[in-house]
Amino acid sequence: MLEVKNLHASTGGKEILKGVNLTVRDGEIHAVMGLNGAGKSTLSNVIVGHPAFEVTQGSITWNGKDLLALKPEERAHEGIFLSFQQPIEIPGVSMVNFMRAALNAKRKYQGLDPMPAGDFLKLMREKRAIVELDSKLASRSVNEGFSGGEKKRNEIFQMAMLEPKLAILDETDSGLDVDALRIVAEGFNKLRTAETSAIVITHYQRLLDYLKPDVVHVLIDGRIVRTGGPELAAEIESRGFDWIIKGIKD
Repeated sequence: MLEVKNLHASTGGKEILKGVNLTVRDGEIHAVMGLNGAGKSTLSNVIVGHPAFEVTQGSITWNGKDLLALKPEERAHEGIFLSFQQPIEIPGVSMVNFMRAALNAKRKYQGLDPMPAGDFLKLMREKRAIVELDSKLASRSVNEGFSGGEKKRNEIFQMAMLEPKLAILDETDSGLDVDALRIVAEGFNKLRTAETSAIVITHYQRLLDYLKPDVVHVLIDGRIVRTGGPELAAEIESRGFDWIIKGIKD
């Protein structure tokens, strides 16, 4: 599905990613952990095509296509979804209109007709129930006046509507209480299929207890320095990152 080879990327003249290699296959969940500033969010932004980041070396292949040759909106239509660490508010744009425009843009890219209004509203009700998103929130402007937990639920709701092939969750657990974390994680799990994959960026074990990753990577100073199974995340939870950093220096 996704293959990242020797990826180097910079922003503002500073190199952040310094040779990342990563392969995500259909149906896999990969967790990426690391200290602040290690390059985790930069990796997610480069994959989705954020214009502030420049790829200076390496490649990203998406289902046989050169992902770096695609525009950000084309990457989204291809099935790549990013759940933001800090979702933005869009005053004056209702969730209904926002989601209908996004869904129909994807359908147009796929050569399909716009979804009829009745079918769209029915789909919204079904997907909203998955993450227990209040109907009043769905009728308001995008994220305007939402709490942190509501914004994260809204992100998973958007993911449910668009049905991406690869979901990138960038610190979705940040600022969530235990109940909100459970609802968001369970909502994500209900959307999983054998063909959908995810990259989960997090500092903590608690989200991974719900999502149960297949592979865990540790990103330090712009490189993936260690890869393992779920037990690696548990070890980081108990020991921190110092033992990994010390091993690199030694």
